[in-house]
Amino acid sequence: MTQRYPVIHLLALILVALCAVRTHAQEQPEAADRSLSGDAVCTRCHDETESNPILSIYKTRHGVKADARTPGCQSCHGASQAHVKNPQGTQTRPLVDINFGPHSDTPAETQAGTCLGCHQGGLRTHWAGSEHERRNIGCPSCHLVHTQDDPVLNKLTQPDVCFACHQTQRAQIHRVSTHPIAAGRIGCSDCHNPHGSAGPRLMAKDSINETCYTCHAERRGPFLWEHSPVSDDCTNCHTPHGSNNAALLKTRTPWLCQECHSADHSGPINSGANLPSGLATSVNGLLPLANQAPRAQTNGRNCLSCHPLIHGSNHPAGARFSR
Repeated sequence: MTQRYPVIHLLALILVALCAVRTHAQEQPEAADRSLSGDAVCTRCHDETESNPILSIYKTRHGVKADARTPGCQSCHGASQAHVKNPQGTQTRPLVDINFGPHSDTPAETQAGTCLGCHQGGLRTHWAGSEHERRNIGCPSCHLVHTQDDPVLNKLTQPDVCFACHQTQRAQIHRVSTHPIAAGRIGCSDCHNPHGSAGPRLMAKDSINETCYTCHAERRGPFLWEHSPVSDDCTNCHTPHGSNNAALLKTRTPWLCQECHSADHSGPINSGANLPSGLATSVNGLLPLANQAPRAQTNGRNCLSCHPLIHGSNHPAGARFSR
């Protein structure tokens, strides 16, 4: 009798496991039919007469049925049985289970989750917690899936998609000094990763400087004499989207330099380099410090005339960033 109990217990465990597997299989939804015949449930109504392009999806990667990864209509929009069968017989059919777009009643989190079901990793690694994700911006707010040429994937049209929200940057690219964004040579995604980043401001690299060095490698160094604000953050001096000052500078020189170097070259233009404190040369000899011209008038010249290597220097004279 005592030897039968282990056998009975084992059979009971197997029976429970089989029931659990069967129940789990019943709970799993049927895989969406991704074939053309499965899509025909939708395309028999949503055809070329639609005001928004529908059938053009077959000209995109999402419509290549020879690729086993290609989804079908139901893969993204759900089975949508209420929409297909319209059991209430209403004139306007119920919406599909998942509908996309900035004005959709489907939460942005659900819309993005549908896309991330296939589009994982890579540029989308940092989507969770990113700036756009936290602001409830879904993928269809920027992407047009059914269109053959998605504007956000083209450098010429991409900025207009971004500028729909970023109005300040739209104005900045039309200033005197700017990156060639309006010309289509640079797209927003060359510097930013809209899907999320480990760095600040959705930078494509881990820092602002590393992103800038992608093109401006000559500024990377290493230099014997480094300029601290340069190695800290390029935007200390530059505004990347556009400026009315040369070289994308925030302020004209010398005033930009004097934000940090407030005590440099404090004498008049003709002052001697090694005169006693409080004295300076003039046409008539020595003048007291009180009679000297103000520093702003004295230093009304361009600092870069003498210090052109402002990003860093290997000059033996020291950290003067001279030629």
